[in-house]
Formats: sequence, structure tokens, C-alpha cells
Amino acid sequence: MRHTILLKGAMPLAALLLLAASCHTPYHLTSIERSRILIDSRYDAHPDAAAAAFIKSYEHTVDSLMKPVVGCTAAPMMAHKPESNLSNLLADILVWGGEAFDEKPDLGIYNMGGIRAALPQGDITYGDVLNVAPFENHICFLTLSGEKTLQLFREMAARGGEGVSHSVRMVITKDGTLKKVTVNGAPVDPQRSYRIATLDYLAQGNDGLTAFKSKTDAVSPDDEAHDVRYIIVDYFKHLKAQGKAAETKVEGRVTVEP
Repeated sequence: MRHTILLKGAMPLAALLLLAASCHTPYHLTSIERSRILIDSRYDAHPDAAAAAFIKSYEHTVDSLMKPVVGCTAAPMMAHKPESNLSNLLADILVWGGEAFDEKPDLGIYNMGGIRAALPQGDITYGDVLNVAPFENHICFLTLSGEKTLQLFREMAARGGEGVSHSVRMVITKDGTLKKVTVNGAPVDPQRSYRIATLDYLAQGNDGLTAFKSKTDAVSPDDEAHDVRYIIVDYFKHLKAQGKAAETKVEGRVTVEP
């Protein structure tokens, strides 16, 4: 008799090796499959009454947390490479967040992969911000030498661009080569250092941005109040108090040339 084991998702390499090495198990791995199931309005056609009743008891509490309006946007915002209005906004917010720490970053970097939703035009709720920034990332300020800053920009170019603040202008090629970069209008100077605002996740060298591993003078508070989502919320509330809507545009921070 042949037994088939179907696995949803990835199987650790060590487990595969153990399975392959074992000579006593009656099971033989014949295939590995994975899939994603889209949860959308199709599932609303035949609601489960018991599940709906269970969820109903939590609805008020969840709504009280997720539905308060924290600000508004002047236009819809979404993230895409090499540059987008939402990634521009989030990178600028990281720089703005430096004020609370007496930090004046030269630039901000927010990874595209960490932006998990778009923002609608109009009122923005806490739930909207949570959708965009669902991870427990904290803001981080760090220093890189000019050489490592150039390496960082080369790594971002190889990834097709990441979210960068208003002070940055990058020119990259379609194959991911950095052609030119300036910070505050000047070419990156290998002999000086640069203060950068980013996420603690990136500061650890993740998402291929290994230059961050050479950071010095890192400041990254680990309390919940300094989760990036709360800094985004604070920014929206700051604008709301002034009667302003959040708005950014694609302005050539990252451009692609042949």
C-alpha cells in the first residue's frame, strides 16, 4: 500500500531529511502542496449562524477599538515599487517621528514588503492603520558611515526600490543597479555619516538590507507606545488637529532608467 502525505505550507528542511533518512516508517513522502485561500464576499452568501452569534458578542468591543477616526487622506494611497504615495508618506512619517526623540534623521526608509494594505480617500480609522502596519515593529534611529549608506542604497536598488523619505533621490536601472543617489540634494559622501530613521526589523539587516548590520548609535524604544503603527496614528492626529489631510505624491524619489 502506498501512503500519501499532503502538506499545506512549507515543511522544514530538517523534517524532510528525517523523513527521508528513516528506514522504519511505513510512510513515503510523494508530494508537497501548498495553497492560499482567498477569503472574500463569496463566503457571505451562506453565513454560519453559530459563528455569527459567537462573533456578535465581540463586535462592540472590536468596533470601539478599530473604528475611531484618527485623521483623513486627500486621495487614495497604495504601495508599489519603485515609488508610491503611501510608501513616501510612511517614510516621511518615520522622519517626522524623530521629533519626539530629539532626532533629526537625514533620511527615512520604510520597506515596501511591510506595507500590507492601502489607505482609502477620506476618513482613516485606527483599523485602517493597523491593516497597513500590522506588525509589532518599532521605530529605530541609527547611524551608518557614508560607505555603508551607499551599500544600503545599492541593496535597495537591487530590490527595485523601497520607501524613502523626501530628502532622497535615487536613480536605478531595470536590472537593479544604482546609478545615482543624493540626500538633501548632495551626493552621498563616503567620508561622512548619516542618521537614518527606519523600522527595527530593517535595522537588524532583514529584507536584504544587510548594510544596516553595521549600524552604530541605535535608538529603538521597545515599549508598545513606540510601535510604528502608533507613530502613524499620532501623525494623522497631528494633521487632524490642524484641519489638514495627509497627502503625498510620487515625485521622483526613486526613478528607473534603462
